[in-house]
Amino acid sequence: MRARYSTLLLLIGGAFGIPAQAAGNWTATTTQAHPVQQLIPGAVDNGELAGGELVHVAISLALRNQSQLDALTSSIQSGQNQPISDAQFMAQYAPTSAQVQQVVSHLQQNGFRNITVSSNNLLVTADGSHATVYKAFQTKLHRYSVNGRQAYANTANVQVPASLSGIVLAVHGLQNVHQFHTAFHAQSVAKASTDIVAHKPTDFAAIYNAANLPAAKSGVAGIIAEGNLSQTVADLNSYARSAGFAAPSVAIVNAGSPTSDTSGIVEWNLDSQTILAASGGALKQLQFYVAPSMSNSDIAAAINAAVSANSAKVVNVSLGECELSAQYSGMTASVDQMLQAAVAHGQTFSVSSGDSGSYECGGGTPYQSYPAVSPYVIAVGGTTLTTSGANAYSSEKTWSGGGGGPSYTEAAPSWQTAAGVLTTSKTRRGVPDIAFDADPNSGELVLVAGSTYQVGGTSLAAPLFSGFWNRIQSLNGNKLVSPNPAIYKYFKANPTLYHDVASGSNGAFSAKAGWDYATGWGSLNVANLNAFVSKTAGF
Repeated sequence: MRARYSTLLLLIGGAFGIPAQAAGNWTATTTQAHPVQQLIPGAVDNGELAGGELVHVAISLALRNQSQLDALTSSIQSGQNQPISDAQFMAQYAPTSAQVQQVVSHLQQNGFRNITVSSNNLLVTADGSHATVYKAFQTKLHRYSVNGRQAYANTANVQVPASLSGIVLAVHGLQNVHQFHTAFHAQSVAKASTDIVAHKPTDFAAIYNAANLPAAKSGVAGIIAEGNLSQTVADLNSYARSAGFAAPSVAIVNAGSPTSDTSGIVEWNLDSQTILAASGGALKQLQFYVAPSMSNSDIAAAINAAVSANSAKVVNVSLGECELSAQYSGMTASVDQMLQAAVAHGQTFSVSSGDSGSYECGGGTPYQSYPAVSPYVIAVGGTTLTTSGANAYSSEKTWSGGGGGPSYTEAAPSWQTAAGVLTTSKTRRGVPDIAFDADPNSGELVLVAGSTYQVGGTSLAAPLFSGFWNRIQSLNGNKLVSPNPAIYKYFKANPTLYHDVASGSNGAFSAKAGWDYATGWGSLNVANLNAFVSKTAGF
């Protein structure tokens, strides 16, 4: 699986004059020199950071026995094998304790402190300085003025000693020019004048035919979040009371030192209130895996925390970044293997496809959002929803802001090519897989600190799927695996399982009958899908 990254790194790196191989007794990782001014033409290089400036890094360690793991996860997704236990994963695929110690020793010898190792050995975090970064990874950091803020980035490909070749996959935290961002759009509550209106969180169960299914009382759902969630939890309890639900069980798992940032409160409220309602108003637990910031190093740690805990059967990620930036930073390589580990565990990651239409990276070339393009997730795009009567489904069309198109950085998985749906590029991963309501005009009424906001974006679409899938999981003994291969195998011949969205455009791509780059297969008919899943072996 990692071979595809090597080819892409050479192709993309050559375009910007980046050397393909490390020299001497050092070896290259997948973290490349960050081409700030090529990706952001207006960025200004303000020179090298001072040696003592602090840097927090997250070192991604490579999985073992990759070809065997590829075969295993393919067989799990096709229903031929069951997910494996944590003990089996650690014994066969996780980096060994000896490999971890080699990385820790390298960090210690070069002056890093506060070194911690994730429980699944996939990530080692540490604090250092610009000087220690240069000693340990052979790159200097420069400061840049970027869109009115100050940021830094590594100016050379990241290298490690040859003794760590095949062990260190990537090093995150060496640039914060590009960071993850949320995918929501909030506005004041609009007065209804058409059939395109905002909805309460509980409305969507009726709209998408889930209202008559029992609640997900045995289901555990996760949310990748950031900052201080005290207000979000308080608002979730307030929302639950107003909707007639019992207060949900909530767990906060900090993937790093807690921070006071509340800038993402609307996002986390949208995610949590949507998942609770789509789950039927009850679930065993809602778990927040919380990053200290939106930096690549912190978001990688939060995603890995959800994977290593292996508790939530569905994990919502209403976040993303330009797939080119993810490729350069090594996030594509390192987070993909975390998400592959999730598939091996039987977890499903639901990821918003982004709110920039087909142009996630800006400019006039279609690029997509990462991790939506990962072959190990469900990528959820956006629609504009029209209803009639008492929340009765009427129709959907493509929401113009919904991300979608062929990936530039990820190869198409076999289950997607086998379906014969890819058109623009038959060898590249196509997104989204499915779609739900995302237009702010037909969005959700979200409670935030006593006020109600009308919120849309694919940050609404992803938790709708998360909640509905949590409900289906709970009704099927929490034994289901990530459903993407089955969706592509069965949907074409079973049109009652989904609402085909065949109109509208997200910029470069237009919807059509069947799967397309604008809305994937369309939205789910949840009750029909649950009945189909219950009687179909291997779903």
